[in-house]
Amino acid sequence: MTNSNEVPLMFQAQISGRGQIQFIRNPEQSERWVDEWVEGAAIDAPKFSSNVQTKEYQITWRFISNSGQDEDIIRPVIAAKGFPFYPGASMKGAFLRACTPEQREKYCGGKLTNNDTKPGILRFHGGYPQDATWVEQQLIDVVHPQEKWQVKDNSSHAAFLQISLYQPTLVFGISSTKKLDPSEWEIIWNIWNKAIEKGIGSRVSAGYGQPINHPETKLITVNLKGQGLASQLIDKTGEFRPNIFKAALRGHTLRLFSGVTDENTAEALTRELWGGFAGKNGAVVGQLGISFNAVDLEMGEYRYGRNTMPTYELNAGTLNILCMDNPSKEYKKELKTLATLILRFSLLLGGFGKSWRRIDHRIFFKDYLEDNKPMIGSHWQFTQQSNPYYFPVNKIEHITNILNDVQKTVNKWLQLKGKTSTQQLSSWRESFHPQKVQVWGRFAEDEEDSLAVRWFHGSYQGVKSIKGSSLTGKIGQIGRIWHRMYPHYTIKDGEMKRQGRRYVELLTIFPDKKDERTREFLNFLPTSNFTKLWGE
Repeated sequence: MTNSNEVPLMFQAQISGRGQIQFIRNPEQSERWVDEWVEGAAIDAPKFSSNVQTKEYQITWRFISNSGQDEDIIRPVIAAKGFPFYPGASMKGAFLRACTPEQREKYCGGKLTNNDTKPGILRFHGGYPQDATWVEQQLIDVVHPQEKWQVKDNSSHAAFLQISLYQPTLVFGISSTKKLDPSEWEIIWNIWNKAIEKGIGSRVSAGYGQPINHPETKLITVNLKGQGLASQLIDKTGEFRPNIFKAALRGHTLRLFSGVTDENTAEALTRELWGGFAGKNGAVVGQLGISFNAVDLEMGEYRYGRNTMPTYELNAGTLNILCMDNPSKEYKKELKTLATLILRFSLLLGGFGKSWRRIDHRIFFKDYLEDNKPMIGSHWQFTQQSNPYYFPVNKIEHITNILNDVQKTVNKWLQLKGKTSTQQLSSWRESFHPQKVQVWGRFAEDEEDSLAVRWFHGSYQGVKSIKGSSLTGKIGQIGRIWHRMYPHYTIKDGEMKRQGRRYVELLTIFPDKKDERTREFLNFLPTSNFTKLWGE
C-alpha cells in the first residue's frame, strides 16, 4: 500500500502518471488504484428501504458498469460508501426497451401533446452486489483483442485493462408511487426478466453481465465440454473466460464472409452480426451475442520444470447464442441457420480459447509431454445432449460436401442482405476461399493415432521439417495451419453413431506459397495418408 498521508490515485490530478487511470498502464499502479478503492469501500452492502421491491440475479461470469470517466479503460460506477453499482437510469433504459408502448407510458412515463412530460409510476433504484464478497475475486480484467493478429495481417496487438466484478449476485430495486397488487408486481418483474436477458452493463454480447436464464433471447443452446490452457489475469492466476466463444465465432464469421465477398462487405456483415465500431458512425450493436454457464468447471495447473501454466477442464457447460434484437420470424429463422452453421464450422476445424489451432497434447501426444515440455493445444466436443450438432462423416469425402454447403449458406446470407458475391481474393491471411485455404483429412483409429501431431515437433519425411516454419509459427508469429481431431460420427438408420474412439484428423492450411518449406510440405501431403478435401 501507499503512504497513509498520500492522496489516493482516484483523487489525484487527472494527468499522466497520476489519477487518470488510462495512464495507469503498469500493473503496480492499476493494482494500487483497486487496492485503495477496496480498502475504502464499505463492508456492508447497501440496503433498500422497506417500500422498495427487490429481486436477486446471479451473473454467470463478469459484470462491468462503465463510469465513462476514461477513454482507454473501463472503470466502474461507484455509489456512496464505495460500492460498485448498476445505475437506476441504466436500469430504467433497459426496462423500457422491454415494455409494450402502453407499459412504457404507464411505468416509465412519456411525452404529452404539449411537449410536457408525464412521469411513470415506477422508480428504478439500480442494482448492488448482494454482499461484500465481490472484493475477494480479482477485479482487474485483461481484454486482448486479436482479430487483426489472427485473421487479417498478423499485425501487432495489445492488452487493455478494465475493472469488473466476478460472478456477483446483484440485487435490483424498484418502487412505485402508487400501491400495486402483487399480480402487477409480477408483471413488472417479468418485464425486467426480459430486459436483463439481453445483458446489463458493458460488453454484453461477449458474455459480460449475463444472467443464467434466457428463455426469450436464446437463439441456439448447445452443451459443450473442453479442456486446454486457461487465460491469465494480471496476477497470473488462471480464469476460464467465456468471451472466447464470441471471439472464435466472430473470427470465423470474418473468415467465411471474406471467402465469398470483398473485405469491406465482409467486415460490415460481421459487424452487423456481432457488433463493433464503424468509424465515424460509432459503435454498432450486434444482432448476436453469447452467454455461457459453466455447469461443471475445474481449474488446474500444468507443470513443467519450475514453470506452471493455468488450465481448465470443462466437464459440462451451456452456450447460448442470443438474438439481441426483435427481428421478424422469417429473419430470425435465417439468422439461426447462419449462427448454427458458424458454430458447427468452429467445432469442425478448431476450438475455443488459447492454443485452439492445436490439438491437446495431453490427449493425443503424451510422449511429447513426458519430455517435460510446455503444454500445447485444446480439445472441444459437444456433449451427448448436443450430438446432433456434429457433422456426420460416413466417408472422408463428406468433409468436401460439408464445406461446400458452408459456402452455400454464407452466399445465401449475402443474397438476403442484397450483397454480391465476388471472386476477388482477400489480402487477409486466413480468408476461407478455395484459392487461399486447403483442408486435408484422414480417419484416425484412436487418440494415439494422430499422424500430423508429430510433424509439428520433428520431421515429416527424411530430414524435412515444418517445425518453426511460417506454417507452424513461433513466438510473435501466428502459424498458418490448424490441426483438429474431430470426433467421428456417422449416420446409420437415421441415428448419429460415434465410431468407437475414432477421429477425423483435419489439417486446415492457409499457405504462403512463396515459402519453400510450405511448398515442400504441400507436395508431400498427397503421398501421406491425408486426402485433400477442399481448396485448390
